[in-house]
Amino acid sequence: MQPNQSLSTLTGRLLLEVEKVLLAEKPDAVLAQGDTTTVLTASLASFYAGIPFGHVEAGLRTGDIYSPFPEEANRVMTGMLAHWHFAPTSRAVENLLAERTPANRVFLTGNTVIDALHYTAKKNQPLSVCLDSSKRMILVTAHRRENFGNPFLEICTAIKKLAVNNRNVEILFPVHPNPNISSVAYELLGNIANLHLIKPLGYQQFVAAMKRAYFIISDSGGVQEEAPALGKPVLVLRESSERPEAISAGCSRLVGTDVELIVREAEKLLNIPDEYKKMAIGASPYGDGLSASRIVGVLKEYFR
Repeated sequence: MQPNQSLSTLTGRLLLEVEKVLLAEKPDAVLAQGDTTTVLTASLASFYAGIPFGHVEAGLRTGDIYSPFPEEANRVMTGMLAHWHFAPTSRAVENLLAERTPANRVFLTGNTVIDALHYTAKKNQPLSVCLDSSKRMILVTAHRRENFGNPFLEICTAIKKLAVNNRNVEILFPVHPNPNISSVAYELLGNIANLHLIKPLGYQQFVAAMKRAYFIISDSGGVQEEAPALGKPVLVLRESSERPEAISAGCSRLVGTDVELIVREAEKLLNIPDEYKKMAIGASPYGDGLSASRIVGVLKEYFR
């Protein structure tokens, strides 16, 4: 990662580096999960090399090419290049079929994110961050490019207001290293006693943080899948989501970057037990922990 790199620079560098790996390793197939620029370049480099590409977490769509940016475009273009489409939900399957993806290349597998979550959560690793165990904790994450600038200023204003108004609550915010996030977060949210700004957590520690949290405020796609599986309500810092299943199930709620809406919905969860219970239902619409084995089964059949 380079400071403030453009998407064009990142894409070009990744495409060249992925090509080097493909030429050196000569794989029979390539798999990539998600909707990052790395996934897009992996699918394109594989296409150029004539190597079949499998897209894990295929078929997520908002219908707006600019939201989220650039992830919606990444996954649409990746879908055009993929040989196998491993969809996490039936709605994702429907999205792919509506785009005329051949049905014999679309597989309902669930998402490997939930496999990893189940595996890690069972370890019961304690959270290494020192927090007051008598207080409820709100976990916050924010990193999306679409929220850079004024939207992130609004998010920080809401988090500060929430911390100041609720001194009996701890807020844990692992801060993304991108300077568009980190510089603003440390300037606006530093020196608030019950708001802990920390470096990004490794996956095992992040799962521990999710398990410890009372609820989560995030713009992350993965958290929208992981939090419901752990029974944690999630307030989504976005205007739209490619993961409507959790919203329909009642475990997540869109709040965008509006200060008053974020604070109001968070304080509902803190102060109204029935509101919390409605969202903390422990649904897992994105998988049952067996997604990887289903994907392996498809590949074994293809290469048999």
